[in-house]
Amino acid sequence: MTLFDMPLDELRTYRSTSVEPEDFDAFWSATLDEARTHDLDARFERCGGIGLTTVEVHDVTFAGFGGHPVKGWFVVPAGATEPLPVVVEFIGYGGGRNLPHTHLLWASAGMAHFVMDTRGQGSGWAPGDTADPVGSGPSSAGFMTRGIEDAAGYYYRRVITDAVRAVEAARSHPLADASRTAVFGTSQGGGLALAAGGLIPDLAAVSADVPFLCDFPRATRVTDRKPYREIGDYLKTHRGRAEQANRTLAYFDGVHFAARGRAPALFSVAMEDLTCPPSTVFAAFNAYAHTDKEIEVYDFNDHEGGGPFQQALQLKRLPQLLKA
Repeated sequence: MTLFDMPLDELRTYRSTSVEPEDFDAFWSATLDEARTHDLDARFERCGGIGLTTVEVHDVTFAGFGGHPVKGWFVVPAGATEPLPVVVEFIGYGGGRNLPHTHLLWASAGMAHFVMDTRGQGSGWAPGDTADPVGSGPSSAGFMTRGIEDAAGYYYRRVITDAVRAVEAARSHPLADASRTAVFGTSQGGGLALAAGGLIPDLAAVSADVPFLCDFPRATRVTDRKPYREIGDYLKTHRGRAEQANRTLAYFDGVHFAARGRAPALFSVAMEDLTCPPSTVFAAFNAYAHTDKEIEVYDFNDHEGGGPFQQALQLKRLPQLLKA
């Protein structure tokens, strides 16, 4: 694949046409208030017999949207006794929390690492353990159009609420220093990190790699690769519903969450990315409110982005921001 989106100089000034709903803040305030009527009930069960000696792993369950149980992993360096900086990770589209031994990086760097499972997913490329007990009307295969008729019933209202509650659950553990909390993720995980960054006022850092869920008006037009194509497939069948779909999606657009970002941020973008086109990533980056922000550009990569090279940058930058 070669370059297909805007030139880099245009990307650096590009702004999304996504229209922010007038009640965006009220919608999310009411959503989170409702979620918090349920006891967080964060339970950390230490895992034994898994063959890991340098880290300590806890199997986590907490109450997400609607009080529904959401799973996660909490991984800390073995023998840790004092509160640590904590990084909360959100998973890419279709994946679940996977197995504990796939999450050794951040504990190896001396931090507490909380991995949130994604409700209803976890059967695409990594296993998950969290159900989504809420149904929806007719939708295209995947998750992008579940409940798209109305923002209150849209799938990502539940997932983003889970993400905020995951940060609260991570911070509730005695080994987590709540004042030094970062959120991060790749693709869908990057979009969820931006959402958490826009909804949680006191994070220390946000890291969003090739983030998904950004600039829906352009994403649904410029690429025919799924998951964005799920929206096009739905509208191809349900003719005349584009306006309503766009109204719903505007409540979940990473561009609008980015505009509320109050922590230093590290982004990455891949210039040949057909899954999350560069313009959609720059739309979020250019809207990001905090002045301490940077974006790493990978010129010849598709959706794999920077991979381990971006992780190497995170291992330098996040500890600085978390004063680890």
